[in-house]
Amino acid sequence: MEENQIAQLLIDLWGDLQQPAIFWQLGVLALCLGLAALLAGQVRRAVARRRERLGLGAPGLAEESLARVVFPLTGLLLVGAARLVLSHWHHVNLFRLAVPLLLAMAVIHLTVHALQRAFPKAGWLASFERAFAGLAWLMVALHISGLLPTVIDGLEQVDFTVGKAKLNLWMLLQGSLTVLLTVLGALWLAGSIETRLMSTPGLDSSLKLVFARISKALLLLLAVAIGLPLVGIDLTALSVFGGALGVGLGFGMQKIAANYVSGFILLLDRSIRLGNLITVGNERGVVSQITTRYTVLKGMTGIESIVPNEVLVSSVVQNETFTDPRVRVALAVQVNYGCDLEQAMGILVEAAKRQPRVLADPAPAAFLEAFADSGINLQLGFWIGDPHEGSLGIRSAINLEIWRRFKEAGIEIPFPQREVRILNASLPIESANLNPLHQGSSTA
Repeated sequence: MEENQIAQLLIDLWGDLQQPAIFWQLGVLALCLGLAALLAGQVRRAVARRRERLGLGAPGLAEESLARVVFPLTGLLLVGAARLVLSHWHHVNLFRLAVPLLLAMAVIHLTVHALQRAFPKAGWLASFERAFAGLAWLMVALHISGLLPTVIDGLEQVDFTVGKAKLNLWMLLQGSLTVLLTVLGALWLAGSIETRLMSTPGLDSSLKLVFARISKALLLLLAVAIGLPLVGIDLTALSVFGGALGVGLGFGMQKIAANYVSGFILLLDRSIRLGNLITVGNERGVVSQITTRYTVLKGMTGIESIVPNEVLVSSVVQNETFTDPRVRVALAVQVNYGCDLEQAMGILVEAAKRQPRVLADPAPAAFLEAFADSGINLQLGFWIGDPHEGSLGIRSAINLEIWRRFKEAGIEIPFPQREVRILNASLPIESANLNPLHQGSSTA
């Protein structure tokens, strides 16, 4: 029977090629495909103009795959309509071939587009696209050749029982395909929701992440719950396995579960947000990413630390930009006892004011901190509004300015000195200056 179908298809095609009416089929088919290609180009240019207007740069993989989906879908609609119209006057065997080919192309591109919206940075998409395209084209070839019913009958003969449910290979394959399609639809919808949420003004970034992940999880669960019953697989047959799996996960993955719960807590209470400069334990850095399991801190040296969310919830976290990004920085300077203190303190304040990163409000201020052994301890306090840029650079710049201004004003920065006195009168009186950089006299 299959050979007769293949032979009949070849005979019909050969018969059409012998008739002048074949040019009508070729012309209409070329017109439909040309219009579909023109519309796809218009969509691609419209997407590029929109991204350029929004300042988003060149179209990404998801936008390119969307433009690729437009061609087969539009071509399928146009070819289907042309087939219905021409069937009243001419043979439409070319359209019989074009329809399943365009349908397979549309399914492939829709699947890849949904995956690229859900996983924009996944490196396995290219390999998956090739494998899925090969499987889709194989199904089309089996359908055109008439071998698909025979293959389905062979798969239905291999059956087995799981609990009270009787399954076969075709049911499993059909169920897997149905679940895959529903999951892909859920991923595409979740990606669209996430894109819309991320572009919503006035909504906190942490809440955007929470809503996006909750919507993706709910949509995936709903897709599986809908896909399995559609092919006759009773979900109660998986209840025992699901219960055992839940118990195993509960005992073996307590830390992972705690990290996931902590991740949602962090995203919901917004105690730690993207861009915050925090310190937890020995790690200090800017929060660059918050996932449901861990948080990424990018340190001042560029090194990224991956901190489990449970640590952030259960430990004391210093958030330097929680409510106010301004941070006070203190510099300690020592001057000798013989200098003009008011002049020295004025130099400290002026050195801080010269730096553009130092805030004018609160204004920099100098303080006399203590009378020490070798000199008078002064402290310069100033505020900066960008602690994520680090404080070492601003400290160095102010210290250099203080050093230059002190040299111009003749103000000395003392260094430690020690005197040794020998009080035994029978021995010659000697004194030693222990500072290797300064040789001076001492009294007995």
